[in-house]
Amino acid sequence: MNRFIKSVGYALSGIKYCLATGKNFRIQLVVALIVIGMGIALQCTAIEWLVLLLCIGIVLSLEMMNSAIEKSCDMQQTGVHPTIKIIKDMAAGAVLLMSVVSAICGAIIFLPKLLHFFNLNF
Repeated sequence: MNRFIKSVGYALSGIKYCLATGKNFRIQLVVALIVIGMGIALQCTAIEWLVLLLCIGIVLSLEMMNSAIEKSCDMQQTGVHPTIKIIKDMAAGAVLLMSVVSAICGAIIFLPKLLHFFNLNF
């Protein structure tokens, strides 16, 4: 049990580091909090919450992995290296791809609710 508690502590330190140093992580966290607020205000269903929370978790996790990959690459190569650039670009692309998919999921969930809320029928 002691080993597990230490592992959780290390993981929390990683999250804390991302909060302290990761501008993109903080931006995505703010967006996540806005999405959660909208979900509460627009009374999302259980399935909608599952989709929203999975999207939030995946985007934030990918951003942390992207940051870890960048740190690791920076330790290996201080200058510009074409392979390191490809690795960093691919990691950033993974975050972007999931962010776009998450935005589409959010639109599918929230747009009908917002249109109904404002009595807009198309």
